[in-house]
Amino acid sequence: MSFTIINIVVTLLFVGFIFWKIVPARGVRQIRTPELKELLQNKEIQFIDVRAPGMYQQYHVHGFTNVPLNEIRKAAKILDQDKPVVVICQTGMRSNEACKRLKRRGFKKLANVQGGISTWEP
Repeated sequence: MSFTIINIVVTLLFVGFIFWKIVPARGVRQIRTPELKELLQNKEIQFIDVRAPGMYQQYHVHGFTNVPLNEIRKAAKILDQDKPVVVICQTGMRSNEACKRLKRRGFKKLANVQGGISTWEP
């Protein structure tokens, strides 16, 4: 009996954790690639690709700078908090996490590319 309750609790905690990871952060704009194409013309925006360097080197959207997710805290010290930041990854999951981390460091003008590079068509 108690084993079943433990399994239920663990399952609920796991589902809650996954849900928390995928839900967009409040105050982070969710954009799609057609809107991204328009934003790429704006030189005031900071474009960040949080994929691993190898994936970035294979293919990336011109104008994005590679800052792997595990280095986003260091990059937050260098990025301008007063300028908008658009973040992309392969599917939109890691970029969503990067937006959450930047938001905790005081960034307010954040956008996550929904679907990430996998939805990009030049």
